[in-house]
Amino acid sequence: MNDTPILAPSPTRPALRPTPVAAVIVSLVLVELSSGITQGFLGPLLKGLTTTLHVSVAELNWISIANLLSSVAFTPILSRLGDLHGHRRVLRWNLGIVLTGSVLVGLSRSFGLLLAGQVLQGAFAGFFPLLVGILRNRRTAAESRRGISLMVAALVGGLALGTVSSGLIAEYVAAPTAALWVPAAAVGLALAVTWPLLPETEERPGGSADWLGAGLLCVGLVAITLGLGQGGAPGWEWTSARTLSCLAGGVLVTAVWVLAELRTAAPVMDVRLFRRRNVVVVAIVTLTFSSCMLGLLVANPVFLSTSRAEAGYGLGLTPLATAFALLPNMLALVLGALVAPAVAARLSDRRTLLAGSLLMAAGNLAVFVSHSSLVPYLTCTAVVGLGSGLLQHSTRTLAVEAVPHDQTSVGSGINELLINVGGSLGAAVVLSVFAAETAAGRSLPAVTAYTHAWAICAAVSLAGALVSLLYRRPAKEAQ
Repeated sequence: MNDTPILAPSPTRPALRPTPVAAVIVSLVLVELSSGITQGFLGPLLKGLTTTLHVSVAELNWISIANLLSSVAFTPILSRLGDLHGHRRVLRWNLGIVLTGSVLVGLSRSFGLLLAGQVLQGAFAGFFPLLVGILRNRRTAAESRRGISLMVAALVGGLALGTVSSGLIAEYVAAPTAALWVPAAAVGLALAVTWPLLPETEERPGGSADWLGAGLLCVGLVAITLGLGQGGAPGWEWTSARTLSCLAGGVLVTAVWVLAELRTAAPVMDVRLFRRRNVVVVAIVTLTFSSCMLGLLVANPVFLSTSRAEAGYGLGLTPLATAFALLPNMLALVLGALVAPAVAARLSDRRTLLAGSLLMAAGNLAVFVSHSSLVPYLTCTAVVGLGSGLLQHSTRTLAVEAVPHDQTSVGSGINELLINVGGSLGAAVVLSVFAAETAAGRSLPAVTAYTHAWAICAAVSLAGALVSLLYRRPAKEAQ
C-alpha cells in the first residue's frame, strides 16, 4: 500500500503545529480505554444493584437498552459535526458529555438517575469516528491502519479491565455503588490528558449540520433498535402492538430519511455511499460479526456461572472466576486487532475478512460441540475472539477507506451504527431462542438454548465469510 500522506494540508489554512506521534497514540489509547471501561464495568455489578436500587433483573435490561439507544442517536450527529467543524473540538464536547453521564452514574442511588447517566454515557459511540478523523487527516495510510488496530486493542483492553475490576468488587466489596465512580475517573483522565495533546483536523469545511436528517435518522434507528432489542421480552412479544409499531414506524421514518437525504446538498449521512460495492460488503460483514459477538454477551457469562446442580449444565464459576474466564476471548480479540494490519498486508483485505469470519464460525461451532469442561470452552471462545479482533480492525479500517476523505467520520460512524444494529439483532435472536426454550416458572433455559444460539452464530459467521468474498481491492491500490 502507498504510504504517502492521505490528505495534504489545505493551502488556504496555515500549517498546524506538529504533534508528536507518541502524543497522538497515547491520546487515542486513553480515550478508547476509557470507552471500554465505561462499557464493561457494570456487568458483574448488576446483580448487586437489584438490591441497592430496588429493581428487578428484568428492569435492569433497560440499562443496556438506554445505552444502546443513545449510542445510535449520538453517533451520526457527532460524526458529521466532527467532519464539519473539527474532530478535536467535537471530541472534547463528546468527552464532556460522557463525563457528565459518568458523574450521574457515580451519584446514582436511584434507578432513574442511573438510567439518565447511561443515556449520556452512550455518547462514547462518537469516540471512535472522531478519533479516526483525527488519525486519518494527520497520518499516512499505513500509520492510520496501525492506529486503528491500537484503538480497537485499547477498547477491548478497557472492557477486560472493567470486567476484571467488576469481578473483584463483586467478590470483595459489600457496597458495589462505590465502583460506579470508576468510569468517571477513566473519562476524566482521558479528557485531561488529551485536551492539550490531540491535534485538530486541518480540513474543516464548516457549514451547518442537517438537523432534520439527523432527527429523522435518530428516530428511525432508535425505534428499530428498541423493537429489536426488546422483541420477545415480556410485554414485547414479536406480535404485540408496541413491538410491531416500533419496527414498522422505525422502517417508515428511516425510508422518509433516505428520501430527504437524497434531496439534501449536505446530508448528515450520504446514502449514496451505499452505491459503492465495498461499502455494502463491509456493512454486511459488520452486521454479521457484531450480531454474533454482541448477541452472546449475556448468554456466555450466564453459562459460565450456572452450575450443574441447579440446571444440569454449566461450569458453576463464581463472579470473579467468570470475569477471568471471559479474558481469553478478550485477549485473543486484542491480538487479532493488533496483527490485522500485518495480516491484511500479507494476505489482502478480502482474505482478512474471510479469515475473521471463518475463525468466528469455527470457534462457535467448536463451543457447540465441546462446552462441558472449562479448558475446551476457553480455547473455543479464544478462537472466536481472534476472528472478532481481525474483523473489528478490518471493518473499521475499510469502512473509512471506502468513503471520500471529507466524510471520514461519517464512514466510521456508519460502521459504529451497524455494530449497534447488528448487536441488537443478535441479542433479539438469542433472546427469542432463550424465551422459547425456558420452561414456564423457571428462570434458566434448557441447555439447547445455548447450543442453538452457538449454532446460529456459526451459521451467521459463515454467511459473513461468503459475503466477504465479494470485496474488491480499490482500483487506486491495485495500480
